[in-house]
Amino acid sequence: MIDVTFPDGAVRSYEAGTTGRTIAEGLSKSLAKKAVLIKLDGELLDFDRPLERGGRIEILTRDAPEVLEVIRHDTAHILAEAVQELFPGTQVTIGPSIEDGFYYDFAREEPFSLDDLPRIEAKMREIVDRDEKIVREVWDRNEAIAHFESIGEKYKAEIIRDLPGTETITVYRHGDKWKDLCRGPHLPSSKFAGKAFKLTKLAGAYWRGDHNNAQLQRIYGTAWSTEADLEAYVTRLEEAEKRDHRKLGRQMDLFHMQEEGRGMVFWHPKGWVLWQTVEAYMRRRLGDAGYVEVKTPQVLDMSFWQKSGHWDKYRPNMFVCETVEGEVLSLKPMNCPGHVQIFKVGLRSYKELPIRMAEFGACHRYEPSGSLHGLMRVRAFTQDDAHIFCREDQIVEETEKFVRLTRMIHSDLGMQTAYINLATRPENRAGSDEFWDKAEGMLMEAARAAGVEPVIAEGDGAFYAPKLDFIVKDAIGREWTCGTLQLDYVLPERLDAEYVAEDGSRQRPVMLHRAILGSFERFIGIMIENFGGKFPLWLAPVQVVIAPITSDANDYAEAVARTFRAAGLRVEADLRNEKINYKIREHSLKKVPVIAVVGRKEAETGEVALRFLGSDGQTILSLRDAADRLSEEALAPDLKGAAQQGEEYARKEETSVTETA
Repeated sequence: MIDVTFPDGAVRSYEAGTTGRTIAEGLSKSLAKKAVLIKLDGELLDFDRPLERGGRIEILTRDAPEVLEVIRHDTAHILAEAVQELFPGTQVTIGPSIEDGFYYDFAREEPFSLDDLPRIEAKMREIVDRDEKIVREVWDRNEAIAHFESIGEKYKAEIIRDLPGTETITVYRHGDKWKDLCRGPHLPSSKFAGKAFKLTKLAGAYWRGDHNNAQLQRIYGTAWSTEADLEAYVTRLEEAEKRDHRKLGRQMDLFHMQEEGRGMVFWHPKGWVLWQTVEAYMRRRLGDAGYVEVKTPQVLDMSFWQKSGHWDKYRPNMFVCETVEGEVLSLKPMNCPGHVQIFKVGLRSYKELPIRMAEFGACHRYEPSGSLHGLMRVRAFTQDDAHIFCREDQIVEETEKFVRLTRMIHSDLGMQTAYINLATRPENRAGSDEFWDKAEGMLMEAARAAGVEPVIAEGDGAFYAPKLDFIVKDAIGREWTCGTLQLDYVLPERLDAEYVAEDGSRQRPVMLHRAILGSFERFIGIMIENFGGKFPLWLAPVQVVIAPITSDANDYAEAVARTFRAAGLRVEADLRNEKINYKIREHSLKKVPVIAVVGRKEAETGEVALRFLGSDGQTILSLRDAADRLSEEALAPDLKGAAQQGEEYARKEETSVTETA
């Protein structure tokens, strides 16, 4: 017998081998008709799988949040079944569920085309209508290998050969014929996958992600619980397509990338202005928060990376070179070991801690060419990196300060922190349970002190310590991980960093690895998409374009440009012999926030007509008032706050002087 505990605390006994369906039918016939999976002690299992043990059980219907991933996995299987029915001889390889959908990789000599996708979708709907029963079967390893080889599925046979000897080999059968190697779980039949799916794109992929292996064809799709959810997602995709930073980067003349420098960014003048604006803002914020800025070498000897431990862990992702003298050097993949070297120069006292050491450090990491994606995934990047060297009793306070700083910066840059993950101890980790209890407790305490309740991400911590990850949400609801803080007791030990404690003993500092943007490249890509290229005035590479209506207003246009530049604005004057409507349309497409239209009348009156991006009307102001208004609106958030504080201080001083008089 096995004992099963229900969510209300009730306990019932069943014969071993009882299925979830039998348990559900004993509770409610209507529940059994709607149920699709069970959850036993947190593990999802097939509804018709015989239970070998008892535990806490939940019976899940199709609308349960946990079921969505299984719907996507089922839909991936249905995709593979449809492809093999339509294109006999195609081999299937792997087809997992992923965020927002699924994909399946196929081996086929003839390439798929986008025209094939509607046909495949139609066949998938037919399979859903067939209501094919999905059955889990346990197979003998050798029999499974022989079977898949006999039907020409060499990739499936290879997967089975490479599985550990202790692995149970399970095959899921759809109906009478089609089957796939899979761990599961799956829904009871194909009808439960539903028809709220859509195939989205084609891509190439190497078998097992290795460019030395055969190239496969990947079909991506999305699947949802309801048609309404699918329609909402498709709408988000369409909006995301409009906001694609690669497309806007070309349109706004910000940057480009090319084959000769894979994963490397060519920043154009306007893009570099955007970069420098963000960098200057970050530098001011860090200075106000008590950070000191440093610069460490780009290239260091192999022995240094061996001592830090990075050579063993990161060597496949490091760019390595040799000199004629036989030195083996590497471009740095991260900044942290270099910061420890600066900390170690001289004898540090406990009174100096914390030391907050920042660097806008240029790093290089090898990423497979197939994974590169515009600014979001590159090989050369600049981290807004910093390391806080502190005593253990300072961890909570420093973490709390960092949480507040990060949330403020994200807000200034147009995104709110949606939530913070507390990534806890992974299965393979260093340190005792007592250490992990203490470290996780400190990060939890610090986050709560900053007014945030973290979301626990079980097992996602670094092998040496837990971490906080900051998740921001953009204008169309997408979530991005931007910002992290990681505790590190290991690197100071490896690189022999120490300070003199109050009692005169030598102690290891704790090292807090932290970043707020992550990398400039990726964060700027996220910002471009978040704003859709329509940057707030302070961030816009070109803030104002002066557009004369006719050529006889060109001299006045140049005078306006000089006045605006003197007010600190980034200005261009468009003196081309083009119609004013053409100029306005062109600069609007380039997302210029303000177009100042001037003609003979404005030249005579000393005025400008301001057209703000997204507005049909125009505002007539004197040149001086326009310069004052725009220069004030163009202040960065930290400078705007400082200006307001200065005005408040001046008012107080003026009041004080008046009262004294």
